[in-house]
Amino acid sequence: MELTRRDAVAALGAIGVGGGALALSQSGDTDDETDSRPPTDADEADGLSEHDLATAVAVAQAIYPSAVGNVEGFTTEFLRGRVADDPERATDIGDAVAYLDEYVDTWYDVDAFTSLSVADRTDAFDRMNADTADPDPDGGGVQRVRYYLINDLLFALYASPTGGELVGIENPQGHPGGTNSYHRGPRSESEN
Repeated sequence: MELTRRDAVAALGAIGVGGGALALSQSGDTDDETDSRPPTDADEADGLSEHDLATAVAVAQAIYPSAVGNVEGFTTEFLRGRVADDPERATDIGDAVAYLDEYVDTWYDVDAFTSLSVADRTDAFDRMNADTADPDPDGGGVQRVRYYLINDLLFALYASPTGGELVGIENPQGHPGGTNSYHRGPRSESEN
C-alpha cells in the first residue's frame, strides 16, 4: 500500500490543519504521488531541520506496518503541513528528537536515532516504554516522544485513506467516500 500526497492532505484535514493541508494540496504536482524530495534549507526556515524530518521518518519506519510504502514522502509532507499551521510545534518536535537522540546515545552508543536499524529503533521504543507512556506535550522526554512523534505519526497514517484501508476503515473521518461507501460493508481481503 503506497502512501500518497492525497493521504498526507487527508490526514492533515482529519486533525483540522487547514492551512497546512491547503499549502500541500496547492504545491508541486497535481498528481496523486507524494513529493518525496529531500528536505531543504527552506524546511529548516519553517522550523523543522533536515535532522528532525529524517528522525521522524525513522520513527515512522519503526512504527508503521511493513505493508506501507512511501513512508518517507508521506511523513515529510505530513509534518511540513503540520508545522505550517503551527510553527511552535516544530520546536516541540525538535525537542522530542533531541531527547530521542540523547536516549539512543546512552543505550546504543550512537549519536542519532537515525543511525539505528529498524529493529533497534523498535527495541529503543520498547526499552523506554514508549508504548505505555502517557502522551503529554508538557511531560517528560518519553511522554513528549510519544505525543509529538509516535502518536502524531500513527494518527496521520490511520487518518489517511490508504492507512485506514490497511486496518479496514475504508472511509476515515474527513475523507469523502460517496454514498456508495455507506451502502455496503467493508471489503474483504479477496476483493482488494
